[in-house]
Amino acid sequence: MTQAQSPYDVLTRTGPGTPGGDLLRRYWQPAALAEELPVGGAPVPIKLLGEELVLFRDELGQPGLIGLHCAHRGADLSYGRLEDGGLRCIYHGWLYDMNGRCLEQPGEPAGSTFHERIHQTAYPCLERAGIVFAYLGPGDPPQLPDYYFISGPEECTFAHKYFHDCNYLQSNEGNIDPSHLSYLHHFMKEDDTRLAPSAFSAPEGAGISSNTLFGRDQSPRLEVEETDYGVRIFSVRTASPSETYLRVTNFIYPNGFGIPTQGGWHVPIDDTHHWKFQIYRGSSPLDLPRMKRDMLQTMTPDYHHLRSRANRYLQNRDEMKVRSIAGLGPVFQNHDNWATESPGSMQNRSQEHVAYTDRAIIKAREVLLRAIRQVQAGNDPPHVIRNPEQKRMSHLVSLQEVIPNSADWRDHWKTHMVPDTFVLA
Repeated sequence: MTQAQSPYDVLTRTGPGTPGGDLLRRYWQPAALAEELPVGGAPVPIKLLGEELVLFRDELGQPGLIGLHCAHRGADLSYGRLEDGGLRCIYHGWLYDMNGRCLEQPGEPAGSTFHERIHQTAYPCLERAGIVFAYLGPGDPPQLPDYYFISGPEECTFAHKYFHDCNYLQSNEGNIDPSHLSYLHHFMKEDDTRLAPSAFSAPEGAGISSNTLFGRDQSPRLEVEETDYGVRIFSVRTASPSETYLRVTNFIYPNGFGIPTQGGWHVPIDDTHHWKFQIYRGSSPLDLPRMKRDMLQTMTPDYHHLRSRANRYLQNRDEMKVRSIAGLGPVFQNHDNWATESPGSMQNRSQEHVAYTDRAIIKAREVLLRAIRQVQAGNDPPHVIRNPEQKRMSHLVSLQEVIPNSADWRDHWKTHMVPDTFVLA
């Protein structure tokens, strides 16, 4: 028996030629961390939106992304030589530049122009905030918007990625679900603050931790509003008889998110696996070596979680009695990994029952389906920016703050706007 179809299945299929894939290809997508591609380093084979590709730097240090298999007889170009302005296949010496042009074919007769008729799949790349981005869509690439989490100084920015054994959409929907913070991520005992700083630190205007505030009011008021970049999400909890705990988070077209001090993308490898690219943005220089060491306590060197489906995420039932709701340790990423992988590699949405807590998810699915229809009609979808003057994103604000009940929480985010930058809360 085949799985019943959901109207949202179109969003989860992202390979070449699919409606969901055509939408994702209209935007810049993270392809790799810059640290994976050091100058002079080996080419890196990657799979992105169902395509097998190879990422490399030319002799000038510029990133290029071309098809993985040589156009001659299919050899793997990630084993190739970086020389003479491009990537050379070690089978017969065919040489490709970052634009996919075949520059040389050493075995062909002198004077042959056959190489001029060969063109390897190639996609433009750019680097920003420790990430190599690629554009896999048609025509000229759009502008990469100036999101707050990719616009800070290098010393204030930490980029990382995480492997997920599931479809990209179900993981990104976890980012825009504010209510689960009061349950999945709740701790009865606040310790190990180094590995869970977002839970145990106090939001602006509060003298107690976010964790305490999430536990104090487990039924937040949720409101959403559509924006030019996606969906702005308000979650409003009672902090005290006279105060409100406000969080503003964001869904960003088509597979991005913005939350306090962080942002990123869930990027399909294929329909049942993806990478989460996450960027931490500090208001002052970060201790980047320590953050990397801390990350490696919970990750393998190739960016896979140590806690996985194979070992039941190392859930500790004794921890559940005294320390945390989930028994999955102090790191939110491990909690989220369980929550978004456990429905299966591709969630059967025909069996779900969305509720009030899913208001942001419902709205995000709605705007994505509309965006797919716009692409199918031959138009740019929303948030594809062509004019450089329109890439400023000062109205994309994420915050968490305790404010007086007398304050207008719907407009409070505007106080965090400053021209062409972002004040972190």
